[in-house]
Amino acid sequence: MSNISARLATELNAQQPQVVAAIKLLDEGATVPFIARYRKEVTGGLDDTQLRLLEQRLSYLRELEERRSFILATIKEQGKLTTELSADINNADSKTELEDLYLPFKPKRRTKGQIAIEAGIEPLADALFNDPNLDPEQHATDYINADAGFADTKTVLDGAKFILMERFAEDAKLLAKFRSHISQHGQIESRVIAGQENDGAKYRDYFEHQEPLKKVPSHRALAMLRARNEGVLQLNINPEPSAENPAQICAQMIADHYRLDVSNSAASAWLMSVVQWAWKIKLSLHLENEFLGAMREKAETGAIDVFAKNLKDLLMAAPAGPRTTLGLDPGLRTGCKIAVVDSTGKLLTTQTIFPHAPQNHWEKSLRTLEQLCRQHKVELIAIGNGTASRESDKLVAELIKANSELNLNKIMVSEAGASVYSASEFAANEFPNLDVSLRGAVSIARRLQDPLAELVKIEPKSIGVGQYQHDVSQSQLGQTLTSVVEDCVNSVGVDLNMASVPLLTRVSGLNKTLAQNIVNYRDANGSFSKRSELKKVERLGPKAFEQAAGFLRITNGTDPLDKSSVHPEAYPIVKRICEKNNLDVNSLIGNSDILNKLVANDYIDDKFGLPTVTDIIKELDKPGRDPRPEFKTAEFKAGVETINDLKPGMILEGVVSNVANFGAFVDVGVHQDGLVHISAITNKFISDPREVVKAGDIVKVKVLEVDAARKRISFTMRLDDDVDTSNKAATTSKPAAAQKVKNTSKPKRDFGNAAMGNAFADAFANAKVKK
Repeated sequence: MSNISARLATELNAQQPQVVAAIKLLDEGATVPFIARYRKEVTGGLDDTQLRLLEQRLSYLRELEERRSFILATIKEQGKLTTELSADINNADSKTELEDLYLPFKPKRRTKGQIAIEAGIEPLADALFNDPNLDPEQHATDYINADAGFADTKTVLDGAKFILMERFAEDAKLLAKFRSHISQHGQIESRVIAGQENDGAKYRDYFEHQEPLKKVPSHRALAMLRARNEGVLQLNINPEPSAENPAQICAQMIADHYRLDVSNSAASAWLMSVVQWAWKIKLSLHLENEFLGAMREKAETGAIDVFAKNLKDLLMAAPAGPRTTLGLDPGLRTGCKIAVVDSTGKLLTTQTIFPHAPQNHWEKSLRTLEQLCRQHKVELIAIGNGTASRESDKLVAELIKANSELNLNKIMVSEAGASVYSASEFAANEFPNLDVSLRGAVSIARRLQDPLAELVKIEPKSIGVGQYQHDVSQSQLGQTLTSVVEDCVNSVGVDLNMASVPLLTRVSGLNKTLAQNIVNYRDANGSFSKRSELKKVERLGPKAFEQAAGFLRITNGTDPLDKSSVHPEAYPIVKRICEKNNLDVNSLIGNSDILNKLVANDYIDDKFGLPTVTDIIKELDKPGRDPRPEFKTAEFKAGVETINDLKPGMILEGVVSNVANFGAFVDVGVHQDGLVHISAITNKFISDPREVVKAGDIVKVKVLEVDAARKRISFTMRLDDDVDTSNKAATTSKPAAAQKVKNTSKPKRDFGNAAMGNAFADAFANAKVKK
């Protein structure tokens, strides 16, 4: 345990006592949000990012220690555990290194080398290995064993060869040497498989592609791996791309590792064949599979990280707030589904209108919308961004123009995952008598009011803000996204008297059963008037109360502190502040003049230190403050409704729908998101697009190029860039940004990797969840 905590302290750049304390809290059942917010003194202020990493790495290192103990015990039982081997195993700091050391002792099926050993040929292999001056043919005659299948010198020497080949392939130090070399010099190479040029056209950027292995970004790695799985590409790892014959270089590395004389001695030709075959048959295949696996693992981690960041940005998007909202789920033949919800999200009414082809009931639909808006005093209209969204947007624009006195505002809302919610068990329980399609309209309206509260009802993977999300480890993806949702929910806090079961489930210390029990108690007894009533909820014990209470808010309760993030356990601190300043709680809350003059050190005690007291004073100044930004909306340009309406040079306002490592995707309302390559986001050098933009941001972009046939749009956020307005679609694999940006007064930018995002752009477009 001390080894684990010491290593974690180094990785987190923290002190070992901090790590030990955090591990103890996690083992006792405390959650990361609770520890980060309410146990700062105990952990020395470790934040939620450090704690999430600690939690993840702790699991890995504990598995590593369990495996280490098993391997030591197994080798010891075999009577082969030497002092040196024991030290190597104890010093191994990764599962890969550990498995390399265990490989020679691992039970395995009978190999050609083992069969040769059983036939008594191992002494010959050792002799030729140790003394290259021996004549292989001459000495092999002494080991002929026809009964065992070695009837002549050729089969005997082949047996000796297999013994050494397997020995080389199981040498941990040799494997480490090759891994180091390939990591530094190796190159991934992809080639199109003959006959797949047309079917795999979307991967054409990789038909003849080479790239240093250590520089492959996640989106390119996953694109190549997907193409390989689809039978379009062949991938291989070139260990020494600078050499004409990489295999020869690698064989020589084996010879040098063992100091084998493969030049002029009697056994040199035979030994050279051994090392060549060892590389070709054993090591190259093993290492290629390993490096491709490592590339996939690294790419998956990168892709999951991208998904997690985009999901966080989406969940933490600005809420429109408690306003009566009309949700419009657009459609053509089946009509537009409408749902009106009040300021609390309660469903008031539903309707279906048919303004578009083939019915074309435009005027009738306008009258219906006007009647609903007047009757229910609608303030906002949320329009889903799926099929017929721009046509429906035009309908609502006409409604607003003709009824200016209603003070309506329209906003285009992502409907990603709405159909998933509509068909979910929760939606069925909430609206058992409501048609599935109408439930989607309810979700669209509510996600405008409060994106976080609504999107938690949907499986995070269905929200569609990831790259190659179906190609990555689903368990790892699910675990990471669940952590993101929990951190977001607890960061914002939850209204105890309004929260749904899915939202409550994400609160620290609660699960689905406890969340349902809270709602059941609320239905039976009315609204909670104070946090302490939670203790009356069935199966909600002291531990769950401790973990959850600080994140649950009561707006109009009997205790004003219950609407803040101050934990009930810290209420005595607030009481002491009030007593010392001759104020009651209501007079203290929001009283900046008094609070700004408080000295936090005056109120610390044995249980609550300076970090907690400081947080309490800040919270009292602005209780229940929402960390999310102010609500703003984008205005899509009138008359620009399809990709064919776009022209190079146009400046448009749009919403960042997704951010990848190579750039940002922007929705300008034409049913196809466009790409702003990282090098076209700003004039300054940036290594990550998130330094400038995040999902949900409203930005202005200039159209660089439109390729309607391939459904690709290239934008720049550098609005003073000159653009070729000839509107000729790209005919080469050069990135659009590189072809079209003309402004030579700017510093030269590297657009060379933009085209590599093409396969991802296609995948992203296809992966966006529609109805």
